[in-house]
Amino acid sequence: MPHHADPPTVTVLTGAGISTAAGIPDFRGPQGVWTRDPASVNLLDIGPYVRDVTVRERGWRAWAEHAVWDARPTAAHRALVDLERAGALIAVLTQNFDGLHQRAGSSPERVVELHGTLTTTSCLRCGETTPTRDVLARLPAEPDPRCVVCGGVLKPDVVYFGELLPDDALQRAVAAATDAHTLVAVGTTLTVHPVAGLVPLAVESGARLVVVNAEPTPYDHLADEVLRDPIDEVLPALVADLVASR
Repeated sequence: MPHHADPPTVTVLTGAGISTAAGIPDFRGPQGVWTRDPASVNLLDIGPYVRDVTVRERGWRAWAEHAVWDARPTAAHRALVDLERAGALIAVLTQNFDGLHQRAGSSPERVVELHGTLTTTSCLRCGETTPTRDVLARLPAEPDPRCVVCGGVLKPDVVYFGELLPDDALQRAVAAATDAHTLVAVGTTLTVHPVAGLVPLAVESGARLVVVNAEPTPYDHLADEVLRDPIDEVLPALVADLVASR
């Protein structure tokens, strides 16, 4: 039987570290957004966001200036496309909202965005969804842009603190983690729950765990392999090994 007929066996969990080489700073790393400016964490807190127009105005300015708009997928993002094309990938479970997996060529149906996406913005009142770029274009005239349908508060479709993760995304992630023969955790501190909990879940279900991260994580002791080298070097080589071993 040809190799490509084998069912996919690899699930990949990605965090901010896979996108730092694309020019997007992470949150908790040594040069992270929150490390350098601890107060900026409040811009992503749903309570103050809904209550306080100044928080929303600052938040929208921050999104408009975000590095995501100029970022390009990295060698690591492209390696995961290779993994999918080889028929080895169950899913990419990502904590990132930058859309770089899809822009690299990953099939949207294989990418589970656990912390939402910056690509679209929704009204908190009526649910109307629009491209975030269109909302940002209105900022010069409307620093606190409102829903054109009902006048409600708009928010990017990124999961803020105090919001639940999308239920369907979490269910898909649990299924992909428990089905995996190999779970590769890339560029994530594995400190944010419930996503971090996918790692022990996969291991308990029998998966090999490979951790690719510059800093130690709370689950390194469960890993069969821990790789600290730059993600853009490590991941393409790791993917080549995974594909060759099918």
